[in-house]
Amino acid sequence: MKIAFTTAINDKTDIIAFALKKTEVAGFSFGFDDDASIHKALEAGRFTGAAGQSFLLFANRGGNVVRLVVLGVGEGRNADYQSAGGNLIAKVQTCGASHMAVSGDNISAEDAAYLAYGVKLRNWRWDNYRTKMADNLKPSVTQCDVVTAGGADNLLWDRLSAVADGVFLTRELVTEPANIIYPESFVQRCQHLAEMGVEITVLDEKEMAALGMGALLGVAQGSAKKPRLLAMRWDGTGGKTEKPVVFVGKGVTFDTGGISLKPPAGMEDMKWDMGGAGAVAGAMKALAGRKANAHVVGVCGLVENMPDANAQRPGDVVTSMSGQTIEVINTDAEGRLVLCDALHWAQEQYNPEYVIDLATLTGAIIISLAHEHAGLFTNDDDLSDKLTAAGKATGDSLWRFPLGKAYDKMIDSPIADMKNVGARGGGSITAAQFLQRYIKDGVKWAHLDIAGTAWSDKSTSTWAKGATGFGVRLLDKFIADNFEK
Repeated sequence: MKIAFTTAINDKTDIIAFALKKTEVAGFSFGFDDDASIHKALEAGRFTGAAGQSFLLFANRGGNVVRLVVLGVGEGRNADYQSAGGNLIAKVQTCGASHMAVSGDNISAEDAAYLAYGVKLRNWRWDNYRTKMADNLKPSVTQCDVVTAGGADNLLWDRLSAVADGVFLTRELVTEPANIIYPESFVQRCQHLAEMGVEITVLDEKEMAALGMGALLGVAQGSAKKPRLLAMRWDGTGGKTEKPVVFVGKGVTFDTGGISLKPPAGMEDMKWDMGGAGAVAGAMKALAGRKANAHVVGVCGLVENMPDANAQRPGDVVTSMSGQTIEVINTDAEGRLVLCDALHWAQEQYNPEYVIDLATLTGAIIISLAHEHAGLFTNDDDLSDKLTAAGKATGDSLWRFPLGKAYDKMIDSPIADMKNVGARGGGSITAAQFLQRYIKDGVKWAHLDIAGTAWSDKSTSTWAKGATGFGVRLLDKFIADNFEK
């Protein structure tokens, strides 16, 4: 769908939308032949302009019957134009009409940009494998004009549009099945970032073996799909910022659980166990797309966890790149084995001050937070505050969990430096404690457990059921607010 900012409604427009605050509803002039009837319909439908409300009816405009959509945005500082845009396209995406206009004479240039952002975010679909879709289920809207007297905030729109493109890359990677996206093809899907100025480095299994990445390679050894370590570096400072901020993503492109095999029911969902790596790739695209004035590196540890004759066994001991040894109690606790080598390599390679990892790491985080927040674990209070603020601003919400010596002792092993799982209680926390053992002194680190937020079984104003793209907007906002000048 093409989104444009114009100053007049095109004669071919067959959907016209209005975004209204609560105080604007009564007496608002829609400019239709039957405004009075429209207001009666809104009153009968109990439309008040509250955020999240939407109302569709047919109305007469200049002798033509068009679809009229009225959207509520709330009131005051909390007026939500982004959600209104998402609710709009969700309501009309498959209605049969093709040309939509949002009458924005009553909204600011900034609000117009956010409304268009909501439209773009919610319009994303992945229909590549649908061959027998009924016409009434196919998207019909191909054009969205946001009509304002003063136009839009073009700088803001360019930035938001680039972030949306990053979200779409994440959703694409997470949505694709595991026979399409595996470590090598994941790398290929990210190659276009080089054309945007991103420096790409790829390590294969031989190079990782030479570096001693026994933890990551142990997870991968049961699969015919070869592992990869992908690094994406964007330096928008022109070399002025020596130390990059580093993002590290768990990229288990399919997780059977290995020898500790998962139950069959729901195992198909494990195609999105690479949601952390997907978020890192999407964030790098967003930053490069808007030419962020920051130095950022994204690292993805990419493996497939399969249970063949060569698979890692419960009870095996592996040596990570850092030299620390790990007793593998459960081969389904594989994400932390991938991350620990990726984290160590990233610190050795780039000497960062800040490291943030993202991973669909534990089911325990879903027990704690359901699907409303991602878990936040960090060794730095200021970093916690900055990430939490970015989450609130973007809707990628975080909730902080504790770390401590008592939890750390729970992963001590009797025969190795540590084991890869602790006791039943506090599973998300002990997973984070495991990762913290690989963070160097002085490095400000945060771990985001996004197991409950990378995929959604329900639609919202910014995504349809499926891959959410969680983490891209959060990371982009975190960089924009704290590292760009």
